[in-house]
Amino acid sequence: MARRRRFQTKSKLLNWVLEWVDAILFAVVVVTIINVFWFQAFKIPSASMESSLFTGDHLFVSKLTYGARMPMTPLTIPFTHNTIFGRESYSPSIQWKYRRLPGFREVRKGDCVVFGFPNGDTVLKKAPVEDYHSLCRFYGRDEVLAGSPLIVRPMDKKDHYVKRCVATPGDTLEVREGLVWINGQQQEIYPGVQMDYRITTASRSYVDVLTAEKLEKVRSSVNVLSVEPVLEREPSYKGEIFPFTEGNTWTRDFFGPLWVPKKGATVALDESDLPLYERIIRDYEHESVEDALREGSYTFKQDYYFMMGDNRHNSLDSRYWGFVPEDHIVGRPVVIWLSTDKGKSFPQNIRWKRFLKFV
Repeated sequence: MARRRRFQTKSKLLNWVLEWVDAILFAVVVVTIINVFWFQAFKIPSASMESSLFTGDHLFVSKLTYGARMPMTPLTIPFTHNTIFGRESYSPSIQWKYRRLPGFREVRKGDCVVFGFPNGDTVLKKAPVEDYHSLCRFYGRDEVLAGSPLIVRPMDKKDHYVKRCVATPGDTLEVREGLVWINGQQQEIYPGVQMDYRITTASRSYVDVLTAEKLEKVRSSVNVLSVEPVLEREPSYKGEIFPFTEGNTWTRDFFGPLWVPKKGATVALDESDLPLYERIIRDYEHESVEDALREGSYTFKQDYYFMMGDNRHNSLDSRYWGFVPEDHIVGRPVVIWLSTDKGKSFPQNIRWKRFLKFV
C-alpha cells in the first residue's frame, strides 16, 4: 500500500509538472505569434521624439497597419530582440528571405514609425548603441576597431528606432531654416515638433526648446523682445550630415533638395550622384555599384522613406544616416500603455496622464 501511495504521489507530481510545462509552452507560442504578427512592445529610449513621445514611454506597436514582416532570423530566444544578458539572443545560422504580409495601408507622411536602424548592421560589442559608421568617419576605422570587436547583425535584428516619416517614396525633400518642405510645399508642423529658439528679454538672453504652440505664447509675452530660431548654417563636423561628401554644405536646418527613391523608378547615376544612393545599391539591394555606374542609371527594387525626430535639434535621424528601406519598417505605435520618468522614484515616476494614451 505504501509503495502504491508513493507511486500515486509521483504520478500526481508528474502530471502537475506536465500541466505547467504545457501551459508555459502554450503561453510562449501565443505571445510569440502576437509579437510577430499583431503587436509588439517597445520602449522610447531617447528624447529625439519629444514632445510627441517621451523618454520612458512604453508603446504597443501595431504590425497590422503596414503588414507584419515575417521572421528572417528564426533561431531567437523567445521574448528577446537581439540581446540577452549582454549577449546576442539569436543565431544567424538560418536566414529566410524578406517577406511581408498585406497591411491595412502604406506608410504615410506624418506617421510615427518604428523601424530597424539602417546603420545598425554593424555595431561595436563594447558600445552597441553608438553609430559605428559615423565613428569610422570621424576617427578612422582602425582606431574604432582598436577599442572594440564588431558584431554584424542580420537586417531584422538591428536596434529599433522610432521617428516621424516626413517624406515617402518619390518625394523631393528640403529643409529650410529647420522647416520641412516636400515637393515645393511647406509641410504641416505637427503639434509635437520642437526646435531651439533664442529668447531675448530686457534682462537676459537664453535658449529654450519650443513647440509651435509654446512659441506663440512666448512671442506674445510683454517681457519678450525677440524670439529667433537657433539655426545651424555651417556643418558642425566634417562628414556628419548625409551624404558625407567632401564638399557637402547641408546641415540639420538647411538640407537638400533630396529625391527619395521609389520602387521601380530609375535614376541617372554618375560619380556626383553616387554618394546619395551608393549604400542603397550595395547594402540594401545587394547590387553592384560598379555595374550601376557603368550603365549610368539604376532602377530601385524597393521603396525608401525619410525619417526625422520631432525634437528637431536633438535627433539623430535621416539627416545623419540617410534613407530607411521599406524592408526595415516594423510597425506603427498606437498606444502608450505605461510611461515612467527615470529621474523620479516610484510611484512619482509614473506619468498617469499618458496612461493608455493613443499616439
